[in-house]
Amino acid sequence: MKYAYGVTSALLLGGAAISLATGVPAGAQVAQNDAQQMGQIVPRAGAPGSFAELTQQLQPAVVNISTRQKVRVAAAANPFAGTPFGDLFGGGQGQGGPQTREAQSLGSGFIVSADGFVVTNNHVISAEGAGGQVESITVTMPDGTEYPAKLVGKDAQSDLAVLKITASKPLPFVKMGDSRDSRVGDWVIAIGNPFGLGGTVTAGIVSAVYRNTGAGGAYDRYLQTDASINRGNSGGPLFDMKGQVIGINNAIYSPTGGSVGIGFAIPTEIAQPIVDKLIKGIAIERGYLGVQIAPVTEDVADSLGIAHKRGEIVQGVQPGGAAAAAGLQPGDIVLKVAGKDVTPEQTLSYIVANTPPGTRIPLDIIRENKRMTLTVTVGKRPSEEQLALENFGQQGDTDGDPFAQGDKQGDSLIQKALGLAVVPVTPQIATQLGAAQGTQGLVITAVDGSSDAGSKGLQRFDIVLTANYRPVTTAAGLEAIITEAKASNRNAVLLRIQRRGQPAAYIPIRLR
Repeated sequence: MKYAYGVTSALLLGGAAISLATGVPAGAQVAQNDAQQMGQIVPRAGAPGSFAELTQQLQPAVVNISTRQKVRVAAAANPFAGTPFGDLFGGGQGQGGPQTREAQSLGSGFIVSADGFVVTNNHVISAEGAGGQVESITVTMPDGTEYPAKLVGKDAQSDLAVLKITASKPLPFVKMGDSRDSRVGDWVIAIGNPFGLGGTVTAGIVSAVYRNTGAGGAYDRYLQTDASINRGNSGGPLFDMKGQVIGINNAIYSPTGGSVGIGFAIPTEIAQPIVDKLIKGIAIERGYLGVQIAPVTEDVADSLGIAHKRGEIVQGVQPGGAAAAAGLQPGDIVLKVAGKDVTPEQTLSYIVANTPPGTRIPLDIIRENKRMTLTVTVGKRPSEEQLALENFGQQGDTDGDPFAQGDKQGDSLIQKALGLAVVPVTPQIATQLGAAQGTQGLVITAVDGSSDAGSKGLQRFDIVLTANYRPVTTAAGLEAIITEAKASNRNAVLLRIQRRGQPAAYIPIRLR
């Protein structure tokens, strides 16, 4: 389950609502009377008497998903290297051969066809964040029947994946509905596998539609629900009262790690086209402009005389990109894209990502208090590795920057222990950072200013060469060293840091 951690507080300002003897709030009674005078009928139905019949029909198609992963870690140094006993402990060299450790993940999914296509979250079945490789995926039916699953396709940006299982008989399945029909207050039920307990059903309402969480990116656009969603619910379905899937449970907002009534689901409006392409094996191509963007604050809107919560301001333009070719400049405020208003619920990133590459579209902008229209030919979104290179040094939301969103799962050991986000150094990244050819290590992409690493001056683009004198080339390798340090009751790890234009230095970083 992915988490967005935070604490909120609610204050009741003013007096409580006045209720009539019937218990109906005064405002609601007035609204009801007004509606009756206009000849309208206000529905007064409460909660369904029971969700049992609906659950009985849907639950057979909701499955548990488990994976086994092999993660490569650096071997411990041989303390007997160079002695007659060296060969007894992994050879006479200072470092033994590569080692692997097994990892597991648990989540949920649902069957969407009788021949066994299963939809889930990408982070449920992917070991990319752990620097490993998925060895096997198992789908378990509610009756306990297990099937080996084949990965048909996955899409990291939208966090969706499709699996395929084969059975001797047609399988139960559910249908995807249209999340655009959802309204705040509609009843919904979530079925999944929280904490590995097995099939669990929770009920609630749609709390918000098109909720923007502030994480940034093209797919920060969710259905919000108060139906309880917890770790392990990821990839499970959110159903409406017609028994149709309107969302794929994906994340929660919580200061505790457990459900506090704020859960997020990927709307089927977004998921359906991607799932269809993954099933058919069609490559997913997204539009891309190559800009760094930020929301228009109220002060900016007031200074320009434009409506609040409209538009986004361009902070940077990628040289040679589609936006640069169209003449877009830093400081421009984009109000509309292809005639669609840019709002917190319909961001520039979302509109552009869902526009086919090669399409010519108008951008309505404000430049130096003057309104104008530019025509841009939408580019093709680069690979994740290319984006990492192009967006180094940028802050804030970007037109598809994977680092702008951070680690949505919020469970990275490196982030928790060191306050760092890292990615492996590739030859392209080494060149971009001016590092020597053949440099290996982990490049820092983000630093928590409140951490010891932040207080000691570690920065984005510093390269971690070693940890406790052992080379680190994968996140999993660094995680293993952190784990060993904690097991040995050590309060810090010694990192060797390479900064551009400076000699490498050893810096001890306290664990937290």
